[in-house]
Amino acid sequence: MVRRVVEVIKLTKRQEEILQIVKEFGPITGKQIADKLSLTRATLRPDLAILTMVGNLEARPRVGYSYKGIEIDQLTDWFATHLVSAYKAHPIVLNKSTSVYDAIVQIFLHDVGTIYAVDGDGHLEGVISRKDLLRASIGNQSLHGLPVSVIMTRMPNIIMVQPEETLLDAAKKMIDHHIDSLPVVQASQLKEETYKVVGRITKTTISKAFIEIGQHHSTIKGSESHIGR
Repeated sequence: MVRRVVEVIKLTKRQEEILQIVKEFGPITGKQIADKLSLTRATLRPDLAILTMVGNLEARPRVGYSYKGIEIDQLTDWFATHLVSAYKAHPIVLNKSTSVYDAIVQIFLHDVGTIYAVDGDGHLEGVISRKDLLRASIGNQSLHGLPVSVIMTRMPNIIMVQPEETLLDAAKKMIDHHIDSLPVVQASQLKEETYKVVGRITKTTISKAFIEIGQHHSTIKGSESHIGR
């Protein structure tokens, strides 16, 4: 997830060279960058505009360009040191005998993409997504009598994450398994290989965390700039 977020806009080789120059020599003017690349300022103008627009560079009149982006190593380290326990959201849980109709009501009432089915002891039994519910509802006239246990993804085929794992661990699992969310679980004390659902982590969670590190980075840069005046 981290990698995909960073590479939403794929940089060209020349844009990467520009970033490297600004990192090393910034603040630096457009003419100075052009001279180092043996190009004209007009040739570089579109690249500089793109890099400024997406937030990699900051342009200041009569000062030049400064590097503003966040290094991939910084992102990785940040996600690798922040735990799922601090970011997990409240899970929507229902009994595995609940009807598909009632599950549809719950998933839209709470505006979530996934709900979790448990047994009578509260142990995770299955995962039901919006796609599962849509698939079950097409051409089916007996949604009130159809339990979610018939359509859910069952244990042990559920990809899970535990509170002590990192956001990077969670993001990798979602990417590797092509899923949008993970149940956050803790091992049950009653029976081996059973788990209690204590939260959920979604792609939205990861996106919000990405924004948080961006804001944190901007605050630090702003403080450094203020101190330097």
